[in-house]
Amino acid sequence: MRSFFSISALLFLFVYSSNAQMHNNWRGPNRDGRYPDKNLMKSWPTNGPEMLWAYEDLGKGFTSAVTVDDKIYITGLEGETGFLYVLSDKGELIKKLPYGRDFSESYPGSRSTPTIIGNLMYVATGEGEIICMDINTGQRIWSKGLFTDFDGKNITWGVTENLIIDGDVLYLSPGGSKFNIVAINRHNGSVVWSSPGMGTLSSYGSPLLFTHGGRKILVSLMDSYVLGLDASNGDLLWSHPFVNRHNIHPNTPIYHNGELYVYTGYGKGGYMLKLNADGSSITQKWENTLLDPKMGGAVMIDGYIYGSGDRNRRWFGVDWNTGEVISESRDLDKGTVIAADGMIYVYTERGELALIEPKAGNINVVSQTQIDLGSDQHWAYLVINNGILYVRHGNALMAYDIRK
Repeated sequence: MRSFFSISALLFLFVYSSNAQMHNNWRGPNRDGRYPDKNLMKSWPTNGPEMLWAYEDLGKGFTSAVTVDDKIYITGLEGETGFLYVLSDKGELIKKLPYGRDFSESYPGSRSTPTIIGNLMYVATGEGEIICMDINTGQRIWSKGLFTDFDGKNITWGVTENLIIDGDVLYLSPGGSKFNIVAINRHNGSVVWSSPGMGTLSSYGSPLLFTHGGRKILVSLMDSYVLGLDASNGDLLWSHPFVNRHNIHPNTPIYHNGELYVYTGYGKGGYMLKLNADGSSITQKWENTLLDPKMGGAVMIDGYIYGSGDRNRRWFGVDWNTGEVISESRDLDKGTVIAADGMIYVYTERGELALIEPKAGNINVVSQTQIDLGSDQHWAYLVINNGILYVRHGNALMAYDIRK
C-alpha cells in the first residue's frame, strides 16, 4: 500500500536542547523545514550541484543525516538489526554500532533519525523501543518499551516518531489509554509526567514544541485528534478533531506568530488554528483541502505555505493568512520539501532533486537533477549544513556542494 506515511515522520529526530547542535533537529532548528545557511547557489549547473562524495553501504532506511561537529550520524537496517553509522565529513565510515531490532516488515528500514547529545544517542525503533546508547562504547544506557513499559500499541508500518528532547526531558507518544503522551528523564528513562490525552493511537507523527504566551506547548497529532499539552506538566490544554481516511498523520505542524498550521494527506488537507493569548484554547481560522501532503511536509516563506499534495498530486503555494491557493504546478512529482536562503529544495518520489524560487506564493522551478544512486523509495528528508546538501536514498547517502 504505497500510501504509507510515516516515513516522513520517521525520518528525523528533533532535539531542542541547550546541549544539542542545531542541525540535530528534525527538519531544521524549529522543525519547520527551514535551515539558516546563507550564500547558497540560486541556480545549479545543468547536471546539478557537484557531488562531493557518496557512501553506499548503509542498510535499509528512510532517515536523514545528523551533523555534529565534523561527524555525520545516520541509521539503517541490516537484516532485523538497526545500526548507527558514523561517517567523517568526507564520507568515510568511522564506526558502525548496532542499537537493536528495528522494523523489517512492510517497507523495512530504520525509521528514526538519531539524536546526538554529547556522547549519547537517542533513537526510536519501529518496534516501539526507545534507546539511549553511548556512541563511544556502543553500550546501551537505558531503554523503554512503548508497548511494555507503557500501554501503547504498534501501528501498521511501525513507530516512526521523531523524538523531542528539551533539556533533560524527552517526549513520547505511546498512544495508550493511560500513557497516551509521556515525558521521561533523558538520563535514565524515568517518567516525569504522563497524560491520557484523548486515548487514541499514535499516527506516525513527530510532535512540535514551541513557546507561546510564556508557556511551552507540546503539539501532537494522534490518529483522530491534534492535541495541545502544557509541556511542563502534561495537562491537556485543548484538542481538535483531525481525521483522514486512514488516520495517518506524519507531518509536523508549523507554528508562527500565535497560529498553527496542521495538515495531512488523503484529501484531508489542512487548517489554520489560532491560539488565544496563553495558548489554553484555539479557534479554527480557515481550512484548505487542496494542499494535502501525506508525508512530504511543507514550508512557510514570507507569508506563503509551499508543499505538494497527495490526492491532489501537484505543488501548491497557499496564503498563510487566508488559505487561498495562489498557484499550482505539475512540473515535479510529489515529495519532501525544505528551505534555505530564500530558496526551496525538493526531493520527489521519482528521485527528482530540484531547486525552486518562491515568489509571493508562486512556484518557479529553477534547476533540477536526478538521484540515481541508492535503493528503494525516495522518501528521506533533505538536510543542509554548512552549505552541503545531504540526500539519502535507501543504502546511499550523498553530499552535494550548494555554496555559491
